[in-house]
Order: sequence, then C-alpha cells, then structure tokens
Amino acid sequence: MWRLLRPDALLVWENEEVRERLSHYYAVMRGDRPAKYLVVKRVEVEYDPRASFEELMKMHDEASKEFREIYEGVVEGSVKLEDLKRPERSFLDLKIELAKRMVSPCALCERRCGVERLKGERGACGLDATVRVASAFLHMGEEAPLVPSGTIFFTGCSFKCVFCQNWDISTDPYNGVEVTPKDLAAIAVRLYAEGARNINYVGGNPDQQLHVIIESLRYMEISVPLLWNSNMYMTLEALKLLLDVIDIWLPDFKYGNDECALRLSKVPRYFEVVSRNHKIAHDNGDMIIRHLVLPNHLECCTKPVLRWIAENCPRALVNIMGQYRPEHIVARRPKDYPDIARRPTRDEMREAFDYARKLGICFEPVS
Repeated sequence: MWRLLRPDALLVWENEEVRERLSHYYAVMRGDRPAKYLVVKRVEVEYDPRASFEELMKMHDEASKEFREIYEGVVEGSVKLEDLKRPERSFLDLKIELAKRMVSPCALCERRCGVERLKGERGACGLDATVRVASAFLHMGEEAPLVPSGTIFFTGCSFKCVFCQNWDISTDPYNGVEVTPKDLAAIAVRLYAEGARNINYVGGNPDQQLHVIIESLRYMEISVPLLWNSNMYMTLEALKLLLDVIDIWLPDFKYGNDECALRLSKVPRYFEVVSRNHKIAHDNGDMIIRHLVLPNHLECCTKPVLRWIAENCPRALVNIMGQYRPEHIVARRPKDYPDIARRPTRDEMREAFDYARKLGICFEPVS
C-alpha cells in the first residue's frame, strides 16, 4: 500500500490518503512548518518552581492553550518562528519541572508504583532515574512513511510481555549506555545529520524516560518530527506533557480485553488506559497505530481492537503486523502458553486484513 519511490530524495508516496492523514508530519519533514517543540521553547510561562504539582499542572494546561494558538499562527503564516524570542522561563521549562516531579514518586505510567526513582529506587519498569540507550541508528524497517527513522532504543519497560522480542533491553535496564539530556540531544542531532526523517523514541518503552527526553529538547534546534513509539500505558499527566511536543504517534494497541493483557503482559486495566490515551493522542496529532496479530487471538483481541480504532480513531493509519513469533518466556515454556506458541497462519492474517477492509480502516499489511 505504501511504497518508497525515491529513497535518496524527498519521500513521495503512491497514496494521497496517507499524505493527507499524516499532513502535519509531512509538513514538518518538508520544512513547511517547524517541529512543535521549537515553538514550545518560545512560549513564555511565569511560574514559581516552589508551587505544588497541582498548581503547576493548571498553569501547564493554560500554557498549552496559548501554545496551540501561537502554533496555529505559525502554520497559517501570521507568526514566524524567528520572531518568537526566547523567554527567561518557557513552556518547555515548565514541562521539565513537571516531568522531574512525576519521576519521583513515579507516576509516569498507570502502574503508579510511586517509588523514589531520583533517590535510586527502581520502579515496576526496573529503572531508577538514570536513562540508558541500548542503541541508536537509522532504522529502515519501520513503516514506509517513516524511513529512514532515527530510532533511539531505551532500556526498561512498564510491561512484562511473555513474548517480548526486545526482551534483552526491556528486562535488563543496564543493557545500555547511560545518557544525560545533553547526550540524548547529541544523539538526535547526529541521527538527523545522517538523514533521519524523524527522531523515534522507543524501547523497551520511552514513557519511563520522559524526564530526560523532555529535558534533552533544551539542547536541540533541529526542525525534525518527533515520534513517540510507546505501549501507550502512560498516565494522563505524562500524556499532557507530550501532546505539545510530539509530531507523530506510533503507538501499540495489543489487546482487545483486560484478561489477555494481564495474562500475557502482566498489566492491569489495559483497555481502559490504552484506549483513553490513543483517543486523546489521535485527536491532537498524526498517528500510525501498530497492532500485532497474535495466533488464536483474532476474536478476543484483533477484531475488538480494529473495531475500536475504526469507531474512535478514524484518521489513524494502522499497521496490522504479522511478525509475531514465540520469543522470550513463550519460547522457553511453550506449554505454559499454548495459544501463542506458534506464528499466526496466513488464514489468520487474511482474516485480519479482510476485517480491517470491512471496517474501512486505512492499513498496511505487513507479514
């Protein structure tokens, strides 16, 4: 459905619908408008760092409204980025302050484990406040509109998926190199210089690294789309910090019910949390949703997920993925997980694609 026509030049796609649904992303990538975070850095916010978290969050919500008005002016051409002066205290500074407070006691994901990560305690994700990057490179295997993607893999994850294909970094938070906000910014700038069309924060899972990722934007001035590649189990407060800086979302939507999520990823309240976050992100930006088809889970997961997407995220593109294979715990103990101890069949994938077509979903079949 999506085909790269000129790999060494500006990306051109066969499908006009794809360009329309990702119009903001393409506009930033082409240089027709700045990445959102560049404007966030230029919105002045007066706040007292000693104020309570609740007071600062109220200020944040008001500043978000102001940012959107200014950015709309930038898009329309009535406001120029170069005319926006750097304030002494910016909207980005407020986001950084809030993110640091949310990491200790930790409330970045909906587990809300509340550990003091800044004091060295490790949360449900296995992380303290230190951020480690396992790898960073130009990824050519992402969705077609995204490649080459400047992908930064972080360690640690809020999920405990028994079939995790990145288990070496998701289960071992020390399987990487420690980075500061300046280090992380330098990685992003290097990837952009090498030809990245976006900066892709992934893992593991990036939500638990939010405090360092947000602060790294202080040290960047490149206009490149920022991409959030997440399991979407972040808290509403964490999501609010991201909405004004992320240009395109690449979230997972794994399960169609809480029972499968709890059994296979050890995560409670899955559907409620993830559907809420998908809906909010979709209504505030461009989105490609990933759904990994699990064998024997068409009726309980794939079809309910696709149905929900069609009804609630109609602008989103969907990558229906057939790459599942038994990995990690499932590979070691297949008898404990007989339903997912094999790859999905062609018939299962065909049924998933046919169902997406019936729902009118714009999707990319990947096998």
